[in-house]
Order: sequence, then structure tokens, then C-alpha cells
Amino acid sequence: METIHRSDSLVIGSGMAGLSFALRMSDFGSVTVITKKDRKESNTNYAQGGIAAVMGPEDDVELHYQDTLVAGAGLCHHDAVKLLVQEGPKQIRRLESIGARFDADAKGQLRLGREGGHHLNRIVHFADRTGWEAERALLEAVKGKPNITVYEHYFALDLIVDDHGECIGVMALNRLTDEVEHFCAPTTLLATGGAGMIYPHTTNPGIATGDGVALAWRAGAQVANLEFMQFHPTTLYHPEARAFLISEAVRGDGAILRLPDGTAFMENYHEMKDLAPRDVVARAIDAETKKLGIPCVFLDITHRDAEYLHTRFPGITEKLAPLGLDLARDLIPVLPAAHYMCGGVVTDLDGRTNIPRLLAAGEVTCTGVHGANRLASNSLLEALVYGFRAAEYASTAHTTQINLTEAPSHPPVNTGVERGDIRERMHAIMRQHVGIVRNLKSLQLADAGLRELLAQSQQMTSGTIRAGLWEDANLVLVASLMVRCALARHESRGLHQLEEFPLTDDVNFSKDTLLIPEAHS
Repeated sequence: METIHRSDSLVIGSGMAGLSFALRMSDFGSVTVITKKDRKESNTNYAQGGIAAVMGPEDDVELHYQDTLVAGAGLCHHDAVKLLVQEGPKQIRRLESIGARFDADAKGQLRLGREGGHHLNRIVHFADRTGWEAERALLEAVKGKPNITVYEHYFALDLIVDDHGECIGVMALNRLTDEVEHFCAPTTLLATGGAGMIYPHTTNPGIATGDGVALAWRAGAQVANLEFMQFHPTTLYHPEARAFLISEAVRGDGAILRLPDGTAFMENYHEMKDLAPRDVVARAIDAETKKLGIPCVFLDITHRDAEYLHTRFPGITEKLAPLGLDLARDLIPVLPAAHYMCGGVVTDLDGRTNIPRLLAAGEVTCTGVHGANRLASNSLLEALVYGFRAAEYASTAHTTQINLTEAPSHPPVNTGVERGDIRERMHAIMRQHVGIVRNLKSLQLADAGLRELLAQSQQMTSGTIRAGLWEDANLVLVASLMVRCALARHESRGLHQLEEFPLTDDVNFSKDTLLIPEAHS
């Protein structure tokens, strides 16, 4: 008899959105959190820049609201953005109340940073390890709640949907025992993060394999706006090191992007120069490298004091040191890399998907907050606000217990199956055909290639369960959905730039790109 775990609510993922939800839901009953890696491993942990929120005396929510709308290039949902900016300060104070530390002056006033697209300093940060610090505080708070149980090294295979079309839990592989177990609850929250591993050059950790979008799609959930993958403009370019993010806060502190000959070029692309929105900066770097045939550009903040830079950016300093690089002394070679998925599983303001009892929060979602391009440091804020919001809804809506009496059937677990080269072939397709600037012919080639890979990966996963195989299948599925969305948008807007349609078309495309699973359309 296979194991069935029961609780009052279930969370898939242990990043900021999932932990925020779990912490609030623990006030109302038992909570189960499953995570496929160590509980500390999440995109939240890698977020350097900070959390955008109206905390300064000269700032107000209307200004944050307007900056978010401008960055979103006409696709933001106004009600979702208003909720985000209004609830932001409250969530910062909530984090502080559970022990999160943020940089402050001698009087205890928050030191607010500035990043691209923001017209004022409003970024709350803990040096360049804000995500790590927020995650630490949340995990400590979770440890103090005896009714929250965290299961590490459990890989979610498929959502369990009953005969009434309601989500009643998830089937997961215990990666330590290679046994399939089932988790059952009246409410399930997807908080699995993004899908950066679709691309070979990414700021994301290896766990970012699009599992949540794939789980939701197979269960019948709607997805939207997957064509809008944000490329972070400044990630380290170095032959001896894996790409890692050079925080936008470095430019917020005065860094200038330069060509190999020292020329500053961002003034040719935007009035905000090096603090332009991320999509503008990424496209500018892409254009300059292609035009000049150079592998990268350089980030220059050598005019700032060394002691200040090493204190403000200790994480970046630590990673650069083994390579012989120093922010205070050297120009840092950078290039854009896949960073953040602005689309995802469609939710309303309460985190509800179109599948009853299935909620979602964080990067896995399309709440309408980000539109066609995410404003810097709005991601952790969205995870906090909407994770908490989903809990407020679930605490009153899903109080009736559900019953799973018989575990669903599944393929056999086979630890000896080889993964093959599906991920490598997908990476080649995405790198060649689905970059920062696209064209229809390349997208059509990508679509055909990914559909072929999708059929192969589905055939492999239908016969056996192995986490690596299923991760690859999830990636290919999300990549295929991303290309379908890109092919449907015949314009250029925000993060989606199409050569044949270089202008923004508000008449025909001022709307979300919605995909509905065929079996549920």
C-alpha cells in the first residue's frame, strides 16, 4: 500500500511564495511543504538585488504603480499592480517582524537602493543577499511552527485531480527511497518558481525546470504570456566560471556599461541610460555585441570606493575574487542571460487557477503584475504579497476535507534509465532560435523541433519514473508552450521582440497570450 500523507493545506515549493503561504496557513491548521531539493534551495535564495516597496518618505504607491506599468509595456493588470504596491510595505514589516534583517543607517532608517526602471530609491536590501536573508527568516519562522511539516527531496510528478475536476493533492517521488508517495489536502499551492534552465545560459539554479507550469498544464490549467522571458542584462561572462548574476543594484550605485574601448553606450538607447528597464538594457547589449562582433560588454564601477563596494556587494565580491576580478579595480565582463519568467499559470488576485482547489503564487504564475517585462525587484515582492493573499483566501474557502482512498496508478520507478540528450538538444534550439530578438522563421523551426522532442520525452516518461527524465520533459513542455505564445504575438512589446513586426500593436495585441489545454478547452 502506497503512502498517503494528509494535511489541511499543501505547498509544492519552498521559496518565498510557498513559505509565506505556509506560515500564514499554519494559523489555521496543518501544512505540508514538499520540495525537490534542500528546503533552502530556491530562486529566492539567489535574488541579490532586493525587494521593491514604498518605504521612503518621498515615495508613494502611485509612483511605484506608474513605474511598474511603464516597465510592463501596456500589459500589466492594473488591479494586480495596485494590490502589489499597496500591500508591499506591510509585507516588508511582516518580514522584519519574523527576524529578517535589512540594511539601515545609524538611526534605524532603511537604506533604500535604486535599480533600473525605478525613478526613486525604493529597494529594500540586505547587502547583495536579500533573497538569502528573506528565505533564512522565513525558514526560521517555519521551524517554529510544529504544524508545518517540510518534506525535502520529493519531486512532484503530477497533480491529483478527482472526478469533479478538483485538485486534491499531488503524486511525488521520494528521491531518497525511490518510492512514489501521495499528498492529499483541501488546498494545494503551486510555488515551484521559474524555468530558467530552458536556456543554456541562465542566472537560475539547476532546480528551475518549469515543473509547476508543466504540472498545471497537464492537469488542465491555463497559462499565459510565456513569450516574455526576462533576460538579466548583466551576468558574468567568463570562460572559467559558470554565469552568475551581477546585481542591477550595481548599476543603481552608479556602474556604467562600456564597450571594450571604454565607450559608454546606453545613452544611445534610453533617457535613463544605464538605469533603463531591463529589457531595454538587454537588447542594447545584444545589439552592440552583434554589431561589433564582440563576446561581451563591460560593467564599470571603478570610480566608487573599494571598501564601500566590498561591503555593499559581498556576495559578488566573493564570487569574482577567485577569477582575479574586483569591482573596485576591474571592468567586469557581462552578457545577458535568461533570468525570470514573466508569464505562467493564470491566477486571479487570490491566487486561484481555473482548477478548483489549486492555487499558485510566485514566479510560476501569471498574475498580471509584470505584463511584458518585470520591473526590477518586484519579483520577491510579488511572491510575498500573493503568497500571503492566497493564504488569506484559502483559510476561509477550503475548509471542507477531501478524501483520497485509493492512490492513483503510475509508471514504475526505474533508477537505471539513462536521460539521453533531450535537454542538450532543447538548449541548442532555444539558443539558436528563441533569443532576445526573434523572427518568425526561427520560431517556426523551434516549434517543430520542440514538438518532436516533446513527443520523445513523453514517450520516455510514460514508461518509467526517474526525476531527471521528468525534469527534462517538463522543460521541453514549457519551452514548447513558450514558443507557441511567441508565435501568437505578431508585434514587438517588452521582452518579446519580433523582427517582422518591430512595432507595438495595441489594437490587436494589448492583451494576454492565453493558452488552454486542448482536453479542457
